[in-house]
Amino acid sequence: AMRAALVGYSSSEEEEEEEEGGRKGGGDRASPRGSPRGSPRAREQEEEERGAEDRAKHGGRVRCFPHERGNWATHVYLPYEVQEEFLELLDLLVSHARTYVSSLTAMEEFHISLSQSVVLRYHWINPFVQSLKERLASYDRFFCVANQMKVYTNQNKTRTFIGLEVSAGHFQLLELVSEVDKVMEEFDLPTFYKDPSFHISLAWCVGDLTGSLEGQCLQELQDIVDRFEDSALVLRVQWEQIRCKSGNKFFSFPLR
Repeated sequence: AMRAALVGYSSSEEEEEEEEGGRKGGGDRASPRGSPRGSPRAREQEEEERGAEDRAKHGGRVRCFPHERGNWATHVYLPYEVQEEFLELLDLLVSHARTYVSSLTAMEEFHISLSQSVVLRYHWINPFVQSLKERLASYDRFFCVANQMKVYTNQNKTRTFIGLEVSAGHFQLLELVSEVDKVMEEFDLPTFYKDPSFHISLAWCVGDLTGSLEGQCLQELQDIVDRFEDSALVLRVQWEQIRCKSGNKFFSFPLR
């Protein structure tokens, strides 16, 4: 049965809005001393405090869009189920890359994005998921190979990533994106990037550090991938499902 299953809830808000580099701020707070609650200065101070607190909690990451009650950060992607060999390769790559950028943090979950992170109103989630389910129902499982090291930044260059770019399977990924894009257009949301570089992000750091990671570092990382005994096994991936995360809800769409 091709129905979108609710497959679980995120127990960790830390993962929330990972792509945007931020997360939800706290709830009600006491107003700063000397400013009546609700005054423009009180609100300003509160926002400054909340921003500083968020940045401290999240290693300096900056969110791309403000959190508002009723807005759900939403993302469509192919989840990559990690194997032990992949984690061994990840460890080798991140340890080596840290000799160039010590602040790199390994990702905790791995995927290939099929959409940007967008904001959905709560009452749009079910129709959005239903529309995705209908558009993706006829797609078969497929393989792709992700074995080319590459450096990325997010759109506003507040974070840098190292990732493995797809070298085979690009066409099937573009087909899936074109279906996801049609759903985005239905809901008047931003479509995916033009000429996307599909990739699995491996590690990230705050700021634009492409200069330190490209060139020699990148070449050495590629050599590690090419020499890794099990790389052909772990970097050739069969995709079996598409997933949509909206806030703390996950929806799964099996490929045939």
